[in-house]
Amino acid sequence: MASSHSSSPVPQGSSSDVFFKKEVDPAKHIRPVQSLPDVCPKEPTGDSNSLCVAPSLVTDQHRWTIYHSNVNLPAALNDPRLAKRESDFFTKTWGLDFVDTEVIPSFYLPQISKEHFTVYQQEISQREKIHERCKKICPPKDTFDRTLLHTHDKSRTDLEQVPKIFMKPDFALDDSLTFNSVLPWSHFNTAGGKGNRDAASSKLLQEKLSHYLDIVEVNIAHQISLRSEAFFHAMTSQHELQDYLKKTSQAVKMLRDKIAQIDKVMCEGSLHILRLALTRNNCVKVYNKLKLMATVHQTQPTVQVLLSTSEFVGALDLIATTQEVLQQELQGIHSFRHLGSQLCELEKLIDKMMIAEFSTYSHSDLNRPLEDDCQILEEERLVSLVFGLLKQRKLNFLEIYSEEMIITAKNIIKQCVINKVSQIEDIDTDVVLKLADQMRMLNFLQWFDLLKDIFSKFTIFLQRVKATLNIIHSVVLSVLDKNQRTRELEEIPQQKNAAKDNSLDTEVAYLIHEGMFISDAFSESELTPIAIDTTSQRNASPNSEPCSSDSVSEPECATDSSSSKEQTSSSVTPGAVDIMVNEDMKLTDLELGKLANNVQELLYSASDICHDRAVKFLMSRAKDGFLEKLNSTEFITLSRLMETFILETEQICGRKSMSLLGALQSQANKFVNRFHEERKTKLSLLLDNERWKQADVPAEFQDLVDSVADGKIALPEKKSGATEERKPAEVLIVEGQQYAVVGTVLLLIRIILEYCQCVDNIPSVTTDMLTRLSDLLKYFNSRSCQLVLGAGALQVVGLKTITTKNLALSSRCLQLIVHYIPVIRAHFEARLQPKQYSMLRHFDHITKDYHDHIAEISAKLVAIMDSLFDKLLSKYEVKAPVPSACFRNICKQMAKMHEAIFDLLPEEQTQMLFLRINASYKLHLKKQLSHLNVINDGGPQNGLVTADVAFYTGNLQALKGLKDLDLNMAEIWEQKR
Repeated sequence: MASSHSSSPVPQGSSSDVFFKKEVDPAKHIRPVQSLPDVCPKEPTGDSNSLCVAPSLVTDQHRWTIYHSNVNLPAALNDPRLAKRESDFFTKTWGLDFVDTEVIPSFYLPQISKEHFTVYQQEISQREKIHERCKKICPPKDTFDRTLLHTHDKSRTDLEQVPKIFMKPDFALDDSLTFNSVLPWSHFNTAGGKGNRDAASSKLLQEKLSHYLDIVEVNIAHQISLRSEAFFHAMTSQHELQDYLKKTSQAVKMLRDKIAQIDKVMCEGSLHILRLALTRNNCVKVYNKLKLMATVHQTQPTVQVLLSTSEFVGALDLIATTQEVLQQELQGIHSFRHLGSQLCELEKLIDKMMIAEFSTYSHSDLNRPLEDDCQILEEERLVSLVFGLLKQRKLNFLEIYSEEMIITAKNIIKQCVINKVSQIEDIDTDVVLKLADQMRMLNFLQWFDLLKDIFSKFTIFLQRVKATLNIIHSVVLSVLDKNQRTRELEEIPQQKNAAKDNSLDTEVAYLIHEGMFISDAFSESELTPIAIDTTSQRNASPNSEPCSSDSVSEPECATDSSSSKEQTSSSVTPGAVDIMVNEDMKLTDLELGKLANNVQELLYSASDICHDRAVKFLMSRAKDGFLEKLNSTEFITLSRLMETFILETEQICGRKSMSLLGALQSQANKFVNRFHEERKTKLSLLLDNERWKQADVPAEFQDLVDSVADGKIALPEKKSGATEERKPAEVLIVEGQQYAVVGTVLLLIRIILEYCQCVDNIPSVTTDMLTRLSDLLKYFNSRSCQLVLGAGALQVVGLKTITTKNLALSSRCLQLIVHYIPVIRAHFEARLQPKQYSMLRHFDHITKDYHDHIAEISAKLVAIMDSLFDKLLSKYEVKAPVPSACFRNICKQMAKMHEAIFDLLPEEQTQMLFLRINASYKLHLKKQLSHLNVINDGGPQNGLVTADVAFYTGNLQALKGLKDLDLNMAEIWEQKR
């Protein structure tokens, strides 16, 4: 790299001035003159102040300068001063992959931190301070070459006189604007008597242009003078180079002469021997080609023979092998120019024949009588068809099979309906023409038998479809397995060939004679005996009869080189058919895997088809509301049949179809709605007619309760003989406790158990049944509250009043329902999914509502006695006789209350109720004594009150079940003042 003469000069300092200080005065800043780079700078001669400091190739060629420093390519590419390198700088010739990459830090270099420079900074700080003081005392001299600057300034000033238009790179006088700017027309116009002045202007213009020319020539001469010696030096080097080239040319000529002599003496004989060997090999190849042509000539007759016996795979293999031979070994043979197109047309014909054959097979297989025990029809024929279709990439044969399945499923239902209707004498087929209308005339048992028959036929149909698809699936997997083995076998010879190629002598391989590699000649001579042997074995009888259908893959249908490259292997399919799987099957592993998945999806589709047809059959029968009118037993029977069919199809196909399950769920929802509405209506009618009197408990209800007590909710079977002999009981016994109930509650218990039994019979309606049962329990609670606590029974039933016995009986009935709520909850919890457990909160809400209702009834009983105490004790007077009439009435009412509820409520509840009543009594008595100003002072009034209270306590404790009741009356007295 050379420096420009007009570039900024490098200042030189004296030996005593070590540092260079750049001039920073903006007023004295000189911009260097821009010029072309100086390739051969002038050598430094003469005055050092008037010369450039750039090196000279003549004088400085042995002296090291800063221009000898080199930068390698990675350093140039990773220059940190470059913000961004042009993307096309190197990619023009080196490709698009040549881009900037991030430099990974070396693992062998230590991480340098500021601490590593601490010692150096401490050592150099003192020197730096001394250096700064020296710079202040003795500033560096201004070593700019003023003379040189003056020369540059003068040159630049002269050049600046030349107009800028002459310096433009696109300067051209043929441009009108440029021409007018350089030579104005005003200088050449002599008309109007101004000739002298115009002539003077033209002369002045000519002198000006001449002056510009002189300036440019002077500058050019100056530049040439600076480079003259380098130019002469280059000319001298050119002469020397010409001498070297002349000597080199003579040496090359001598070398060629010697090589020609060596070739004539040592190589021509050996090459002649090799040429004769190649000629012999070519003759052998021609003979083998003729034998191969004779074999190929027999292709079309052989294909016709194979097609006559439906050997599609053998015919396709023979066509593929012949096509490969025509393209590789017999390419360009004029007599076979039409054979390739003829084979292509024949191959298309075979494709159509295979598709038609597969369609015929599918129809025959799916439409044969379902009573036939044979699951697979002509297994070998199916395997052969599938292999042929795979070979030709006709992968849409599964769609043909799918369409045939749909048609067969429709026919199965139609045929079953026709057979069933024809057996019924009540149906006049002449009057009712439509088959659907005839089917709707069947009763439930007849229609149920028809549905069972359809499901059984569908099950056999799916088993046949599964057996056929299993054969197809196994064929696809066998092809996939052979493809993988073929690739493994191909990798072994490639590795051996690579090792063999590496061992060849590279020098012999590049010796060329008449365009032939000697190494090729050696390999041909080594392979020739093998090729001759294989060809002779294959073409032992070129004019023999065509190969039969059982020998499709015989050697006479293959070629020497193609068969050696072709990796073939036999595949024994489940039908015991031996098929050759070769690389002609151009299906990839991905395609074969996808096809295997499609076969499995087709089996799922068969299940969906059967379910869809069954759903349509159900919907056609449900148009007149037939399914909604079924009773519980009939619907449960239908549901179990459908669930059994769904389970069987899932076991056969491996996936549950949802259409029939959805239809069953839909009908189950309708059944649940009707089931619930019937029982809710029944419960409403019972409540509206309930007089809230204790009812006798028939033996069947006691048996019903006893069956639940065993931990299993199930409706017991009716025992007609035994139940007639047993008499009804007064109370219902549940786990040792007696419950006095009304008739409505007994029926409600049976309805609840029917809900639980329905859940066992139809598990799919568990959640709906839970919601409906909770609604029923809430309805009973709210309606009973309206009738008893709200006194609605007075208007509905015509009761005269709501007695304490009605209230106690209502409370006991509610307690019986509360007792069974945990049992019902456990029953539903065992049949719910874990994610559905949140629905059990309904039972918690119902339990709380029932307890609140029971508490309200207890509060109502207490309130009745509270109003009685308020009425009687407000008239109480402390006077004789003892006991007073007020206390006699109170004890009488307490006895009536006890008599009404004791036989209905348990003893513990009775004691708790009378404790609350006694507390109310004491409160009213205390209030009245305070009003009468009777205190505990031992006086006569105190004695009268004490006698009345003792009478009340004695009568109360004399009642049954209240003997141990704590009736402390001490707090009724005011303290003595």
